Amino acid sequence: MSVSIKSDREIALMREACRIIAKVHEELGRELKPGMSTLEVDQKAEEMIRSYGCIPNFKNYNGFPGSVCVSINEEVVHGIPSKDRIIKEGDIVSLDMGCIYKGYHSDAARTHAIGQVSEEARLLIERTRQSFFEGIRYAKEGCHLHEISNAIGDYCEGFGYGVVRDLVGHGVGAVLHEDPQIPNFHQKSRGIRLKKGMTLAIEPMINAGGWEVDWLDDEWTVVTRDRSLSAHYENTVLITDGEPEILTLTDAERADME
Repeated sequence: MSVSIKSDREIALMREACRIIAKVHEELGRELKPGMSTLEVDQKAEEMIRSYGCIPNFKNYNGFPGSVCVSINEEVVHGIPSKDRIIKEGDIVSLDMGCIYKGYHSDAARTHAIGQVSEEARLLIERTRQSFFEGIRYAKEGCHLHEISNAIGDYCEGFGYGVVRDLVGHGVGAVLHEDPQIPNFHQKSRGIRLKKGMTLAIEPMINAGGWEVDWLDDEWTVVTRDRSLSAHYENTVLITDGEPEILTLTDAERADME
């Protein structure tokens, strides 16, 4: 396994790619409403990303047709945008997307509540987000990668949630998916030692029911096997010699943390 350590120049470019995708997430999240098709969401996402002079990095990635993965309710990830998939009141909608700025990638995901959602859905979204923050307590130089995995998995399993095992986080940089892979569930090994300059896409994918998932016939959309709700929260994170730097926080999220 070869994990890239980013130079100051590379980090500056990634900061900008991440700043832009955070703005797109914030803007696009405000646009979501009942009656929209997921194709409309995708078209808005691509327009926003390109308006900042960036390229949507999911577009045509391994054949994926959209600029954003739009996954609703029991869809875990990789929902293909469609004019026939309509967002409804009470849905939870996960948006996963990134962009390329001067050759460097960002990657981030958020799950949104559409109008009034069930208490189960609200808590799942909240706890999935919190599990990310439980994990990045260990996203520090000198810690081991699987300390992040264990913290995320232990937190979520404490609520009886299923932590998806078939999909994991990853390194990110000059390509969208770099080493290392980052599981969200408890590991027996410690994993690699983290070093300053690593950039990681840490992304809990958490199910209200069991952890098992299936792929639909479109060969992209991943759904919970028991059709329980699923939530997704992802940020691109820079390892430093102190606290981790979360590169893809929205302005609203930064304000909430101050």
